[in-house]
Amino acid sequence: MLPDTPTVSQLSHVISQSAAPAFLLGAIAAFIAILISRLNRIIDRTIVLNGISEVNTTKVRLRADLPRLMRRTAMLNRAIFWAVISSITIAVLVIVAFVSAFFAIQHERGVAILFIASLAAFTVSLVDFAREVRIALSEFDHYA
Repeated sequence: MLPDTPTVSQLSHVISQSAAPAFLLGAIAAFIAILISRLNRIIDRTIVLNGISEVNTTKVRLRADLPRLMRRTAMLNRAIFWAVISSITIAVLVIVAFVSAFFAIQHERGVAILFIASLAAFTVSLVDFAREVRIALSEFDHYA
């Protein structure tokens, strides 16, 4: 048998507790957009470099940049993966908060674990992003 419907004050409390994860979700969405734009730029550059003919002796040296671009691509792919995992975890956190309010279940520990897991995944994503930026800025960059 279903418990009584939560009161307006209970729902208001859950909504106020969901505000911080919702803002974090928006921030991670913006971060994912940045990661994707960087990845698209690397892909465009890779396409240009792969289009350089072996006959073009003046620009063929630029193809030496391809391994570095591949490393950056791999790091950005991992960063996007962990940012998406973080977003999914936050979405599950908000769902758990509302479902537990509806069924009058204690949810503090579960929500705390989900929030920690989300921040851990986001931290891994940030580390991969920082590594990619370091490679992009520290090594000699060729322009076609």
